[in-house]
Amino acid sequence: MQIRKIFTQIEDIHSEAGRDADTPLRKVAVVAVVKNPFAGQPYREDLSDLTEASAAVGREITARAVEAMAPHQAVSYGKGGVVGLAGEQEHAVAMLTTVYGNVMREAIGGGIAWISSYTKRGAPGDVVQIPLAHKDALYVRSHYDGMEVFLSDAPLPDEIAIICVYANRGRLNARVGGIAEGEIEGVDGLR
Repeated sequence: MQIRKIFTQIEDIHSEAGRDADTPLRKVAVVAVVKNPFAGQPYREDLSDLTEASAAVGREITARAVEAMAPHQAVSYGKGGVVGLAGEQEHAVAMLTTVYGNVMREAIGGGIAWISSYTKRGAPGDVVQIPLAHKDALYVRSHYDGMEVFLSDAPLPDEIAIICVYANRGRLNARVGGIAEGEIEGVDGLR
């Protein structure tokens, strides 16, 4: 798959509501902007070429995301895609299937929970909000979060922006109950 550009966005949150964090919340997004081979074409039933290509793109951007997370380990994740206006939303969805999700999990040494995602058609200058959830259990409320990713010059009409987001912890000052991260083991039905 032809990549036009890859960029990284890092956010470190040290304080919330006047309280300093023992460990800052680091969120990292890495975006690959790729050529959409189906842009401007009539409806196509088989999108497996995009799904297969997502593994290589995923390995490239997840490696960069893991590097940018250092010295922290990722415990939350999310994914997204924005397809240019000459494509259709399903082109981005085809690149965010289990194939891509498994690459995201492998890059951080595992994860068994479903990966939250967001897709849409869009244009350069869009801000995309990628949802985050805990990598091992969806019901860990402290890790319900998101990251806004600014797409300055992408996607062009014939491109797809593929997005990988990791975070090292839950929200600062999380206190609305639910299962705590340390309580995941042995609880059924959380994935």
